[in-house]
Amino acid sequence: MTAFRSFIFLLYFALLSAFLSIVFSPMLLMPYRLATIIPKTWVAMSLWGLRVIAGLDYNVRGEIPRGAVLIASKHMSMWDTIALFFLLRDPVIILKRQLLQVPFYGWYARKMRMIAIDREGHASALRAMVKAARAALAHGRPILIFPEGTRTPPGQSRPYKPGIAALYKQLNVPCIPVALNSGLYWTGPGGFLKKRGTIIIEFLPAIAPGAKRDAFMQTLQDRIETASARLVESGRKELGQSAA
Repeated sequence: MTAFRSFIFLLYFALLSAFLSIVFSPMLLMPYRLATIIPKTWVAMSLWGLRVIAGLDYNVRGEIPRGAVLIASKHMSMWDTIALFFLLRDPVIILKRQLLQVPFYGWYARKMRMIAIDREGHASALRAMVKAARAALAHGRPILIFPEGTRTPPGQSRPYKPGIAALYKQLNVPCIPVALNSGLYWTGPGGFLKKRGTIIIEFLPAIAPGAKRDAFMQTLQDRIETASARLVESGRKELGQSAA
């Protein structure tokens, strides 16, 4: 049944994405605030479809941050981007530049003023990222970054990229770590399988600005990885999986 429900959700998700992207594409020419209606509708209806069709819901722990803060999240699946866009108030997501070339998705990402970075740009890319993030914070928008730089399977971790340290140092705002266990439920080749259950996403205590780089990176990674490991263990119990 999991594969069947996942297939029906995939059809729903594809049709929803195509309909909203194509039919309402003229709204890309509208002012920013009006144009945001489409991606907000897309994420809300995607999460609704997950719950109703696939039986996959979510639960939020901790206080959802608002305003001009830096948010660093564990990244296990596409769900993370969808859910955090929905939960946060008008976030700016830092993403790889190649995503801007994706039809419709890239167009809306540009319109939403997301920050695209060139991973090969090194110092110049970091400076451009910080400059764009400062501009977004000035408008009260939270900055969302996935410090590992890519999706990581449950129970695993990758070295955190230097971009998060640069943002923390230069922006001088609190950093909110986020842990989750979405990779247990949004899984399979290409993320096809959607397992019935409840994803947990947890907003952890903020790291105050002003810490030394090494101390900040160690604290951030310890908090995210420790909490994510705990949530993965809890999710495995719900799914009846072993840790092996």
